[in-house]
Amino acid sequence: MEIAVGEPGEIDRLVMQRCLELARQAIGQTAPNPLVGCVIVRDGQIVGEGFHPKAGQPHAEVFALKAAGDRSQNATLYVNLEPCNHYGRTPPCSEAIVSAGIRRVVVGMVDPNPQVTGSGLDRLRAAEIEVVVGVEEADCQTLNEAFVHRILHHRPFGILKYAMTLDGKIAATSGHSSWVTGAASRNRVHRLRSTCDAVIIGGNTVRKDNPQLTTHDVSTHNPLRVVMSRSLDLPTVAHLWNTETVSTIVFTSLKANSEVQETLTKQGVEVVKLDSLTPTQVMANLYDRGCLSVLWECGGVLAAQAIREGSVQKILAFIAPKIIGGVNAPSPVGDLGLVAMTEALELERVAWEAIGSDFLLQGYLKVRSEEQFKP
Repeated sequence: MEIAVGEPGEIDRLVMQRCLELARQAIGQTAPNPLVGCVIVRDGQIVGEGFHPKAGQPHAEVFALKAAGDRSQNATLYVNLEPCNHYGRTPPCSEAIVSAGIRRVVVGMVDPNPQVTGSGLDRLRAAEIEVVVGVEEADCQTLNEAFVHRILHHRPFGILKYAMTLDGKIAATSGHSSWVTGAASRNRVHRLRSTCDAVIIGGNTVRKDNPQLTTHDVSTHNPLRVVMSRSLDLPTVAHLWNTETVSTIVFTSLKANSEVQETLTKQGVEVVKLDSLTPTQVMANLYDRGCLSVLWECGGVLAAQAIREGSVQKILAFIAPKIIGGVNAPSPVGDLGLVAMTEALELERVAWEAIGSDFLLQGYLKVRSEEQFKP
């Protein structure tokens, strides 16, 4: 493939976007590893490409170098994340790049791990390879925001998704909620699930909605389905208990109903008892399981608790042009203990998008101190 002629910086940006495009092919499947794509260019031609498909498989650079073969000599290698410089499940990519005779390396962003940041770049420079860092860095950071969060905070990246009417209701006063938004928005949610490693709901959502929490065939990847239920007051028949193709975990308390636990276990559901059933403890468990992104699709009470405990970093609000009313109709976020509008949590990096007749607002919760919430 030939690259269009342009300014050097423009070409670097163009090829880095191709790296990101390659990396996205494995979205939702690499945890706990990052999404990485690699492109090798020589004499204005792409001579090798690759991406990291899943943990335990070769890294993107290895696939690209193999595809390029001898054409790697004196070529430029592009990769959206700093090449590794340590032995893990696979050998260090920095050594493979040096051995291949690459003369120039363009990197989107450095590795966020404080223990390894920059060591891959240092190895390349020590081999007298020209290194350029920070090309399309913002896009590279966004693609791997969950990986960065996991590395720096030792917790999965939390995303709260909800659908509400124009007057801020997620259901009618009766509890009926099918459907708040249109088919296009629901399809978008299915695709969102395919990018996540787990999706969490509370027991009330199981009882009222009997959800499947799958990608509904928009992707072959389905997230781990997670239910938080303190008492195990759950139906013995539900879509989530069908675990032949998609796994389900129920987190509960030490005093949970043992009969329901036995029934769920017989259906292939994993039941985990925690001494403290909180979003923090559940996210810690999911971290240990290697999760990067966790999608909260719960009701308002659990959503508020997840926000208070810092288990949510990003908000996706699907807003339908409908008004349902109802003083007691549920809203997407329950009581946070905030009593003045000046205390309201603000989003940053906000973006709007029309999806059919609905709107999607997404943004990131500003980092705040725990003291902002009242006990």
